[in-house]
Amino acid sequence: MTHPMIGKVLQARYQIVQSLGAGVFGQTYIAVDIEYPENPKCVVKQLKVNNLHPSYLDDLRLRFLTETETLKRLGRHEQIPQLIACFEENERFYLVQEFIEGHALTEELPIHKQCGEIWSESEVIKFLEDALGILEFVHSQGVIHCDIKPENLIRRAFDDKLVLIDFGSIQPVDFGDETELPIHSVPVTSLGYIPPEQFIGQTQPNSDIYSLGIIAIQALTGLSPLQFKLDPYTNEIIWHSPHIAVNDYLAAILSQMIRYDYQDRFQSATEVLHILQEMLWETHLPPIEAENNLPLEKPAKVSQLPENYTSPKSAPLLTGMKVGIATNSVLLGLGMYSVFTNSPAYSEKETLYKATEEYQAGDLKQAIALVKSIPSDSKIYPEAQSTAEEWEEQWQVAAEQYQLVEAAAVAGRWSDVLRIAANVPDILYWQSKIDKLVAQARTYVEAQTQELLAKAYASANKKEFSVAIEYLRQIPINSSAGAIVQQKLAEYDQKQKIRATYFLQKAYNKASTGEFDDAVKFLQKVPKNTPVYAQAQLKLNEYTQKQRLRSQSNKVAISKINSASKKSHSDSRYF
Repeated sequence: MTHPMIGKVLQARYQIVQSLGAGVFGQTYIAVDIEYPENPKCVVKQLKVNNLHPSYLDDLRLRFLTETETLKRLGRHEQIPQLIACFEENERFYLVQEFIEGHALTEELPIHKQCGEIWSESEVIKFLEDALGILEFVHSQGVIHCDIKPENLIRRAFDDKLVLIDFGSIQPVDFGDETELPIHSVPVTSLGYIPPEQFIGQTQPNSDIYSLGIIAIQALTGLSPLQFKLDPYTNEIIWHSPHIAVNDYLAAILSQMIRYDYQDRFQSATEVLHILQEMLWETHLPPIEAENNLPLEKPAKVSQLPENYTSPKSAPLLTGMKVGIATNSVLLGLGMYSVFTNSPAYSEKETLYKATEEYQAGDLKQAIALVKSIPSDSKIYPEAQSTAEEWEEQWQVAAEQYQLVEAAAVAGRWSDVLRIAANVPDILYWQSKIDKLVAQARTYVEAQTQELLAKAYASANKKEFSVAIEYLRQIPINSSAGAIVQQKLAEYDQKQKIRATYFLQKAYNKASTGEFDDAVKFLQKVPKNTPVYAQAQLKLNEYTQKQRLRSQSNKVAISKINSASKKSHSDSRYF
């Protein structure tokens, strides 16, 4: 039966020639642009309209205009179709996009083991690198694709690069609860690729990462997503076994991409790309040749740390500027007050100014005496007395904090020196005293920071990420390397999780062949603060018990052999 839209001309320009199918949010067609002699192909997307109520149409119209702006931005990427036009016709909303010559990824995937070829590791890695590079850009634009599946990844004919299509389901990163996706409305071709959180309106950027991971596993196993088995206790997908020819490190990465809980997955496409490169570096596989290839990370040199650090309290010159601004603010306030209330005598303003100078220079007693010399009938008298009280309070705080700073310096607690110094009020006299100790503390803290960073990098190079994290956590929070420390903490924590999953998988492999000694050794390497630690401990107990039973069985067998040998020797004496 011919589709009713076939042959129709939209905007007197785009003639529908083929239906490509329906999705969650609309129908897609191939059209030709009859305005041009060569009639170039294009893709027309008709958004689904659930009712024709004016208020609903107004809301849909607003969303349509907003999303078309997003699609224009996305089309700037060379692996995303460009938006050609958008329009409304007969209370229907249409998008016209570039047509990509090529074939869908479905033609390359082994849907079942009986047909098609299982992908090699290098093919899977190249696919991930290519697709993640596109996702990295999409997510940087503040949107989530929400429908990553083989049908929506086109292998472009002229350069064999992947092109991500069908952005009709995109959601902003900060979407609301109304984005809940009922399962009955999901196309059959999308089932299995959509992560669990998407069905309850909690779509995340790494929901797209889940979908890519499923495609990669499908390519390695030849199984469709709905054929994967689930762990009944954790809901995690069970896909890896010793019979699947895949590097254990790559298996760990893919498992991390498809974790049931999105909080346990990689949090960004950039993170996955980085880990893939780390894997290539560690396993000495050939590097990926692709446009978005990331350089392998080398440990940063300590000498590359920022050198433009300023202490928690500013240098004397800057402190003086701040004090001057504060003083001028007091006097400006008094001056504005005087405009409306018969200006006080110049000598009274001058007295307050001199008092401020004495206060900042360190002579609180003289400053207070000058303030008290201002006559009580002066218009600035109330403000001056209030200022004097504030000075006395701040002076006491500054003196107490300075004593704490000095005590910390004597005890060599340089990080405390910097922390406490931040609480000293901006009084030039105390700041000049504090700055000397702060400069000394900065020298020691930076030396300690460089030493700890060097140790952290060295440990990370040896894959001892737990040790590296411990070194990073010892770095004072007020060091100049704060940003680097936070970045490396997140990175090493992720690598530690991947490595833990890797060790667990290696243990499974060894145990499946009865090598319980080796399996136990791998399980003992799983760090405590990783998601798979509890599971590793259960397997450790199980394999240790099997190891013990086997050892006892061997001892019994040896004992029987020895007994039999002795009996045979004894019996031989009678012959």
